[in-house]
Amino acid sequence: QVHLVESGGGLAQPGGSLRLSCTASGIPFSSYTMGWYRQAPGKQRELVATITSGGSINYADSVKGRFTISRDNAKNTVYLQMNSLKPEDTAVYYCNADRDYGGGYRADFWGQGTQVTVSS
Repeated sequence: QVHLVESGGGLAQPGGSLRLSCTASGIPFSSYTMGWYRQAPGKQRELVATITSGGSINYADSVKGRFTISRDNAKNTVYLQMNSLKPEDTAVYYCNADRDYGGGYRADFWGQGTQVTVSS
């Protein structure tokens, strides 16, 4: 059974920082692309950042230069360091694990989400 458990969300002031963690179990973590997505009230879920098994990283334009994604394969954990937070970063943040096994089979798993609120 696959579990993705996020932690580290909460309340931060504008300009502040938070670090999200997502620990996975039940999958060969090192072979998965890991990502963070977010969904604000009334909006669609959007990509924040992804990191492939090989370490290639992609960021949404809105977070470039402020957020950093990283992974520790020994701990089956992916992190999202969020600096210079803005009120528009307020959302539920979701961890995602994704792998294309080929032959038409793609594995895609989601965590339960963690709330991030940026407000003074």
